[in-house]
Amino acid sequence: MKPFLPTLSILAIITLLAGHRNTIQAESNRPPNIVFVMVDDLGRNDIGFESVRPEIAPRTPHIDSLFRDGVSFRNFYANSPVCSPTRAALMTGMYPDRAGVPGVIRQNPKDSWGHLREDMVLLPELLKSQGYATFMVGKWHLGYDKPNRPNDRGFESFRGFLGDMMDDYFEHRRSGVNWMRANEQEIDPSGHATDLFTDWAIDAIRAGLAGPRPFFLYLAYNAPHSPIQPPPELLEQVRRQRPNLDPKRAALVALIEHLDSGVGRVVEELRRAGIDQNTLVVFTSDNGGQLDLEADNGPWRGTKGDTFEGGLRVVCAARWPGQFPAGLKTNVTAITSDWFATLAEVARADVSKHEIDSKSLLRPLKNPSDTSGLDDRETYFVRREGGPAFAGKTIEGLRAGRWKLVLNRPTEPIRLFDLNDDPYETNDIAAKNLAKTREMVSRLQLHVQKGGQIPWRSPKKGAE
Repeated sequence: MKPFLPTLSILAIITLLAGHRNTIQAESNRPPNIVFVMVDDLGRNDIGFESVRPEIAPRTPHIDSLFRDGVSFRNFYANSPVCSPTRAALMTGMYPDRAGVPGVIRQNPKDSWGHLREDMVLLPELLKSQGYATFMVGKWHLGYDKPNRPNDRGFESFRGFLGDMMDDYFEHRRSGVNWMRANEQEIDPSGHATDLFTDWAIDAIRAGLAGPRPFFLYLAYNAPHSPIQPPPELLEQVRRQRPNLDPKRAALVALIEHLDSGVGRVVEELRRAGIDQNTLVVFTSDNGGQLDLEADNGPWRGTKGDTFEGGLRVVCAARWPGQFPAGLKTNVTAITSDWFATLAEVARADVSKHEIDSKSLLRPLKNPSDTSGLDDRETYFVRREGGPAFAGKTIEGLRAGRWKLVLNRPTEPIRLFDLNDDPYETNDIAAKNLAKTREMVSRLQLHVQKGGQIPWRSPKKGAE
C-alpha cells in the first residue's frame, strides 16, 4: 500500500488547490457590497473637495477621499429640491410624482404630500432578489405606518428615524413624537443622531460580513438638516480655529465636519474589514443647501425648495476600486433616480420589465467616453407643498440638454434658461424664445400628466 500514499497525497493537494481556485473564482464573480450614503440638505459647495472658498469651507477629508478616489459628478441633480420626493425616486427609479411622492411626507396628514406607491418593487427588494442582505440606517421619511416602513419594503434590518426631521439631534423627537425604531420596535437611544447612525452603520457592516451574501447598506444621515446642532465641543473647536467665521456659518461647518467624521469611521470599517476593494460606495445629498442657514450652493441660483439649480444641483461621487477610474470628474448629466438602474446593473438584476425612469450610469462610470443616451437627456423635477406660497400646488423644472424650464412658485412666471450660456440662471429668455418655451412647456406637461395618474394620498387616510 505504501506506493499509493504519495499518489493519494498528490490527489488530495490537487483537489485542495482546485477547491481554492473555485473559491477565488466565486469571490471574483460575486457582485460588490454596496454602501449608499445619502445626507440631508448639503450645499453643493459645502465639502472641501468642491469648495472654492477654503476660508469658510468645512474640512471634510473623509468625504473628499471618496471624490478623489472615485468618480465625481459635475452635473448631478436631486430629483426634487426637498427630502421625501428624492428619496422616493432613489427607492423606485421613478420621478417622484410617479412614485406617489411629489412632496414631503409628514406625520400630520393635513400637511403631508405623498404616499409611496405600494405596487412598486423598491431598490432593497430588487437587490434582495439578487442575493443581497439589505440594511438601512438613518432617516427613512417615506412612511410612518405599515406597509410603507423600511422592513415592509425590503430592508431586512432597520435602525433609524421614520420621520421628516428631528427637533433636536440629542432628543430625537418630532413635535414630541419619538420615531426612532429598531426594525418595528420603538427605541429611545442616547447620543447625537450622527454618532448613533454611524455606530449602527458599522454594526450593519459587521452583520453583513458575518453572513454569506453581499450586502447593501443604505445609510441616510439627517445631517446637516436643521436644527444646526453640532456637538458643543466641535462647535467650540471650529470657533477657536476659525474665529472670523459668522456664528451661524460656524455652527453649520461644525455639523458638517461632525458628519465627515462619521463617514470616515464607516469608510475605515470597510478598510479594516478588508472589503473596501470590493465595495461600491456612493455619496450624495437629497437636495441643495438652505441658504438662510448659511449653506453654500456655490454660484448656482436658489436654495433648498427651489427648482433653480441651487435647490437641485448636489454633490455626488462613486468609488469602486478597480472598476471606476480614480479622480475622474464626469460631465454626464445624472439624477438621483439613476442609481436605481445603476445598482440593479451592478447586482445583475434585469429591470427591463420594470416601470422606471432611471437610466444606468454604469457605462459612463467605467468608460467616461461612453455617454450615449445621457448627453442631451431630459430630466424632470417636481415639488408639491402646502401653505400660503403653494396652497397644495406643485412647482416644476425640466432640463433638456442646454435648455431648462423653471416654474419655481405657483404664482411666478415660467422662466427659460440656456444653461450653456447662462449656467447660473441670471437671464430669463422665455419672452425672447417663445417657440422653445412652448416646446419645453409641452414636454413638461407630458410629465405632469403621467404623474397625475398616480394617487399621492393614502387610500386608508382619505382626505383628512
